[in-house]
Amino acid sequence: MIFEGIEFMNKEFFWLLLLLPLAILWYLFKFKKQTAELKISSIKGFKATPSILPKFRHVLFLMRLLALAALITALARPRTVDVSTKTKTTRGIDIVMAIDVSASMLARDLKPNRLEALKDVASEFIKGRPNDRIGLVEYAGESYTKTPITSDKAIVLRSLDDIKYNTIIEGGTAIGMGLATSVNRLKDSKAKSKVIILLTDGVNNTGFIDPKIASELAVEYGIKTYTIGLGTNGMALSPIGITNGQFQYGRVQVEIDEELLKEIASVTGGKYFRATDNKKLAEIYDEINKLEKTEIEEFKFYNYEEKFRPLVILAGLLLALELLMRVTIFRSFI
Repeated sequence: MIFEGIEFMNKEFFWLLLLLPLAILWYLFKFKKQTAELKISSIKGFKATPSILPKFRHVLFLMRLLALAALITALARPRTVDVSTKTKTTRGIDIVMAIDVSASMLARDLKPNRLEALKDVASEFIKGRPNDRIGLVEYAGESYTKTPITSDKAIVLRSLDDIKYNTIIEGGTAIGMGLATSVNRLKDSKAKSKVIILLTDGVNNTGFIDPKIASELAVEYGIKTYTIGLGTNGMALSPIGITNGQFQYGRVQVEIDEELLKEIASVTGGKYFRATDNKKLAEIYDEINKLEKTEIEEFKFYNYEEKFRPLVILAGLLLALELLMRVTIFRSFI
């Protein structure tokens, strides 16, 4: 399109285009009276010289109309706008996700099991935090850092995908150690906001660090902790033993120390959530994503280029050409 990418600052001048059809009507009305008439009894004494120029004299009026249209369009002030955007992260967030990898995370009350359901949801959460640094901590009977906090999301996602149940880590659920390791990863962070997302499906039954002590450490370093209790209400199909290297499953009562998780969240300024199925788990991470917003400042730069000058020049050329043709080529016919 001719005017694609062009905006008009004074669109109200386009109403003047209504003058063009009025000018055409006036021209047609006056056309017959523009040529003088001479009545004689005979033209035998005159020698006729055929010419096509009189047929093209309407071109002069057309040029004047085009010049007027160009001037009106110029008055509407056309211009192009080039917009460039620059974003600046003004408040980064450092996040550590502490993930329970005990055998109970293989329970099948979430599909295909708790651990895989968590990995799917956590992966989407990580992808939705492009401006933040994220780290991973694994814990069962003991804990260790899977990935230090980093802005390289590809590394974090690969590490998350590699998380699997294994027998290398001591069995049990050491919530205090998982939380303490996460605090240790964040305590020296210079970020204005530091967050731990701690997930477990059990109760604190091992480890040499009390969860309440770990919570106090989080408070001391200004680290907010969101806690998630993972597991359905009632009974769940969970691992109860191993035969020939394969887990045997049975119905087991789901036990989550919700009071402890609520207390950890409360004293650190976070929030406790309970995920009983895949959908609820996804909703929880979505809510945390909304609660912990990274402030981004956006700068827009506008570069305007005025386009009315070529139209004014075109109108001037058309009027000059029309005047020149009127006093030269069409002089005998006007």
